[in-house]
Parts: sequence; C-alpha cells; structure tokens
Amino acid sequence: MMAVGLTVLGTFLLITQPCLSNVFKFLGQSYRENLIRFHEDAQFGNKLILKEYDFIVVGAGAAGATVARRLAEVPEWNILLLEAGGEESLITSIPAIAHYLQFTNYNWGYHTEKELHACKGLINQKCPWPAGKGLGGSTIINNNMYTRGNIKDFDRWAQFGNEGWSYVDVLPYFLKNEDINVPDLKQSPYHGVGGPLPISYPSFKSKLVDAFLDSAPEVGMRVGDYNAPGSHVVFSRIQSTTFGGSRVTSATAYLQENLKNLHILEFGYVTKILIDEKTNTAYGVEFVKNRKKRRVISKKEVIVSAGTFNSAKLLMLSGIGPKEHLESLGIKTIRDLRVGDNLQEHPAFAGLNFVINETISFVPDRVYRNFIGEMIKISQKKSWMMVLPPEGVGYVKTKYNTNAGDVPDIEYIFLPCSIAGESGLGGSIGRRSMGIPDRLYYEMYNGSLAKDSWSIWPMLMYPESRGQVRLRSANPFDKPVINGNFFADPMDLNRIVEGIKMAIELSKTKAFQKYGSRLHQNPMPGCQHLEFGSDRYWECCVQTMTMQMHHQSGTCKMGPAWDRNAVVDPQLKVYGVNGLRVIDCSIMPTITGGHTVAPAYMIGEKGADLVKSSWPTGNNGTL
Repeated sequence: MMAVGLTVLGTFLLITQPCLSNVFKFLGQSYRENLIRFHEDAQFGNKLILKEYDFIVVGAGAAGATVARRLAEVPEWNILLLEAGGEESLITSIPAIAHYLQFTNYNWGYHTEKELHACKGLINQKCPWPAGKGLGGSTIINNNMYTRGNIKDFDRWAQFGNEGWSYVDVLPYFLKNEDINVPDLKQSPYHGVGGPLPISYPSFKSKLVDAFLDSAPEVGMRVGDYNAPGSHVVFSRIQSTTFGGSRVTSATAYLQENLKNLHILEFGYVTKILIDEKTNTAYGVEFVKNRKKRRVISKKEVIVSAGTFNSAKLLMLSGIGPKEHLESLGIKTIRDLRVGDNLQEHPAFAGLNFVINETISFVPDRVYRNFIGEMIKISQKKSWMMVLPPEGVGYVKTKYNTNAGDVPDIEYIFLPCSIAGESGLGGSIGRRSMGIPDRLYYEMYNGSLAKDSWSIWPMLMYPESRGQVRLRSANPFDKPVINGNFFADPMDLNRIVEGIKMAIELSKTKAFQKYGSRLHQNPMPGCQHLEFGSDRYWECCVQTMTMQMHHQSGTCKMGPAWDRNAVVDPQLKVYGVNGLRVIDCSIMPTITGGHTVAPAYMIGEKGADLVKSSWPTGNNGTL
C-alpha cells in the first residue's frame, strides 16, 4: 500500500511540475525569472515577436543556448531562439530522476528501427534513443557527466582537413565555458574559472565509489583528471554539470541574464528553413505554435542547433539532403548533400550486477519508500536523491586497442546501484527507459531484485559502425527513421566484450571484496545455450540488452570541400547555401571519446565566434 501511495506521489509530482515551477517563480526562485517575456499579441494568440531578426537559432540545447547567448553579447544584433519544448521545472533539477524524465515531454521519444545486430531482447527489438526537448535540450535529461574527450580526437578532426579544430584550437572554448568547482583542479591550466557552466564533483558520495577508486592501483591504473591532456587512461569521480547537488542545464547556465536583444520562444516547432532558390540563401524559418503557422525572417543567418536527429531532419525537410531520398518523398532538392549519414553513438552494456553484503548502495525501492526523509536530507547534502547514478568513470585499454599512448577504447561507467535495484515501487521506470521488457528483466535478475549492488557499464568509445537518419515522410511532425547499425563492424562487439571481462576482474579486487562483491549469474534469456562467461555468451548478452548513451553525433558532418560526405565546412556553413550554419554535435566528423555534452558546449562557443567573425562589429567578445 505504501509503495502504491509513493508511486502515485511520484506520478503526481511529474504531472504537476509546471504548476510547481510557477509557484517557485512567484516566490522569486525561478531559474529563469529574468528571461525576456514578450507582449501579448491577440491576433496570433501568443507572444509578440519581431518580423525579422539578425540571427535565428533553432534549438536551445547545449550548443543552441550557448550560440544564442554569445551572439546576444553584440548589442546591435537581435536574436531569436526558437525551442520546440518548454522550460525547466523544479522536478528537472533533481539529478537522480533522469530516467523518469525520459517518460515526459522533455524527451522526443525516438527509437531505432529494428536492429540487425543489436537490441534483440528489447521491447519491439528497438533501442530507445532519448533526445532532450525543452530549454536546455538533452541537458535536462542527461546524467550530467562532463567529459571532453581525448586531445587526439580534435587533432584528428584537424588532420581530416578541418582547420581550426585541433585540441590547441578548441581548448580555449572549453575553458571559456567552464567554472570549475573542484578544489584540486582550480589551479589547473586545463580548467576554466568564471565561465557560465559550473563543474563539480557530485555533492553526495557513496562508499562504493571510494571502492572503485581504491581498486585502480590493484589493476595497474591510477586516479587522475580525465579532462587533462596526457591523463585519459585513469579512474576518477565524475566531473558533473551540477551545483549544490542540483542539475545545471544549458538554460540555467546561459539563459538567465536579461538581454533585451535575445528573444526566446518556447513551443515553437520549426518545420522548414526558408531558402531563396535563385540565390541559394537561407532567409528565415517557418514554425508552428498553437497550431498556427508563422514565418520569421533572418537578416544575416539561420543557425540550426536542433541536435543530431532534428538538425538532419530539418535540413532534409528543407530540401537539403540526399537527392534520391528527398525525391522519393516528393521534396524538391535544393542541395544534394549526405545529410543523415555518418550517425555515431557510444553503445554500452548495462546488464552487469554485482551483489554486495552491506546496505550502502542506491536501491530505488528503499529510497522512494523513504521519499519524505530523503527530501529532508537534501539540505544536508546527504540524500540519495542528490546522487548521480554514474558516480565514477574509468578509461581503459583493451587488448584490441591499437592506439599508441594515452588513448583508451573503453569507458567504465561506475554506478553504486544496478538496474536490478528496481522491483516494486514504480520500479519499471529505469529499465523501461532502456527498453527492457518485464519477462527478460525478471528472468535475468530473479534472486537479486532490490538488493544492494553495484554495476559497471562498459561503453565503447570509438565505434567503427555508422548509422543513418532519414525522413519517415514529408510530414514535419513524423518522427525520423533512425538506424543505429550498432555492431555492424564485429570489432565494436569484441571491444565491449573485453571491457565486460575486465570489469568482472575489477570486482575481484580487495577494494570490492571488502563488501563481498559477487557477479549475479542468472543467464541472459536467449543466451542460455552458450557457456556462461565465454566470449560468445557475452556477445549474445550485449546484442540482447544493448544500450546507447544518448551521444548521437555526426549526421551533418564537418569536412573540407573535397570530402564528398561533408555537409558543413570548417566554418560550420552548409555547403552551397548562404546564410545557413549547423552548430551542434551533428557536425562531428568522428565521435569524441567520452560523453558529448562538453564538446557540445565547446562547439557552441566556437561556433558563436565563427559567426561573429563573419559579421565584425568591433568588440564582440570573440577569443
């Protein structure tokens, strides 16, 4: 009865979050109380916006919010930021409920099509693929992990012909974005102080993350700063986009200041980029709000920062994309470019469950049964509600790694919990966010449900496989067709399997054996015919319970003019279309080695400077 009551309470909080947010605004505690509000326009039934702006930015995620805010530093310019979703709320500030937010309107709710080599045991044999929707984009629903990637990732971009994108070139933009709040790192030349985005260790720390760090020297590893060059093969606590235990989104970081030349329109669903076919120039966008269609004009540029899926989708809807695909849907081709190709992601395996003997882990059932008590503990920074489920990271090199030096190929994501920690109290949320059906879940984890445990998710850092995004139809409100094509290259699977085996060996160290750590060994449904623990068995497990990390990248590839697959040039201008840029993770030629929110902010910062350099106005804040 208590479980049911608290489940209802959780549902109530999610449903009423807009009301709660309004109450906190009234009390003067809103994140965004200073954001400009428009005058009422009775004819449009909405908010009055100008007929034309110097720049229109589509999408308010990490990159889009950054671009809009930086362009608004030029007082002579008027900027319109269009976002398909709404603003943050009180509920979204709690890091521990990230999985729950994926079942709200803060998520676009995308899935892959049926995968040939992956997602075989998931609901409908499709991998859920979350993408954030709202002021903050995916920073509203992510796990707040701030990892920049390896220095060689960016040097490789430059070697591909993308001048200005080497590590030396992009480091100043990482520093500009950052306000490091980790005492040991404040003096580091590789961290910034005073930027808009606070970076800190999570306020709450479990005993299990200490065990994770203590295990490092037992396996020949060290603890260090993974965001510093030459220090990537290390274990560490997570550097997170949190402050005082609360989530910090791109809207929190960049859109609080009252800038009268920055207009922000929520629930504005952009359906098309307006392009003058005679001059091949983008001159505005068409969008829908409250079921009414409207156009707004750009005097200088349209900047698409809608994210890897939606930026590609919007370009194709506007006639920029593979000619054969657009013609099959009756869309006139304005520019034949390989939009939607080169999709990359970090696949992972979340199925490892190490049971322990002590009551020191994050067990959702236990926490939610004491919901009121946990909320009270928040003020003392002792609440599990403040935990980031990923508490630690480790970067390791498998036997398949052919990179010289400090370039890992597997990331360990360490959690002081496991997906087996859910069983009753609304306990299907976490696993359902991963697409895991009840039958597989209960058969796999029977005997360890809601028990104290921990997990490591081995994540592939540099996949060889490439996926694709295409339009489902010419209807802009239809979801895109997403083919992840995970594990099309067998080496991707080999690396994750090796990462699993290495994680199991880590569980045998003295640091973890102190708590009696042991691998739960129920066989994976569909893999029982294989020898438990063999490479073939783990391959089957990964292909059955595939997970991706919401790091979608690459669908509007940046490259030099000679690269036939490039969509944008190193200035992020769309080839063959004047006045149009793409500035978000879709421009990545290759995915970075780590979580992608930090590079997204960097791309936004650098992209804003590229725009400013094209329209010089004197002191415009460029580096």
